Amino acid sequence: MDLSFGLLVLRVFGGGICLDLLSRLPAQVRPAALRRPDLVCRDFTAPGPDQLWAGDFTYLRSWEGASFFSFVIDAFSRKVVGWQLASHMRTDLVLDALRMALGQRAPGADVELVAHTDRGSQYTSADYTQTLADHGVLASVGTVGDAYDNAMAESFVDSFKTELIADRVWRTRSQLELAVVEYVAWFNNERLHESLGDVSPAEFEGLYVQQGDQLISLKMKIGPN
Repeated sequence: MDLSFGLLVLRVFGGGICLDLLSRLPAQVRPAALRRPDLVCRDFTAPGPDQLWAGDFTYLRSWEGASFFSFVIDAFSRKVVGWQLASHMRTDLVLDALRMALGQRAPGADVELVAHTDRGSQYTSADYTQTLADHGVLASVGTVGDAYDNAMAESFVDSFKTELIADRVWRTRSQLELAVVEYVAWFNNERLHESLGDVSPAEFEGLYVQQGDQLISLKMKIGPN
């Protein structure tokens, strides 16, 4: 295929196929597009955990100054699987959130994991890209300046700021961090999600595991064909 005519990205994930023509992108964006395609194409669905993650970061305020909250969400259950709070926007901010998520990922997964973000410099840095590669994770990025290409992460930011932040300002970063810890725990274990059938992310994943165990048990009873 001649890449001068366009980059064809096929994503066989839930039956979706995305066509992204390179010729439609600004010239300064094309080299990055060649390195990191959009493997999601705005389809933030997954048939199971640890198959599609979405990541981003946002800023928070305290009397001690600005802080930045980076997070990674599992598209299957909407669970926050990794996060970090820091006083800077360096690559370490998003790397720490990614490493937390990778540390909690079940080993031996037989499905490739896609990690989707925007094209921010932190996410296209060599360190971030290398960490994904070291763990066998496929990097995926949306187009420049299009929030819909990372809609799941943007939606979480809206919920996070509405439910936790609103007009509140904390005195110290320590108080802010404690509030974030409590929010993430509540979001994962207690907050009901309409898209999940009005259960929490933790309960939804638990139901998935239970269903899998039941299928395995049934197959063992039936025996090999």
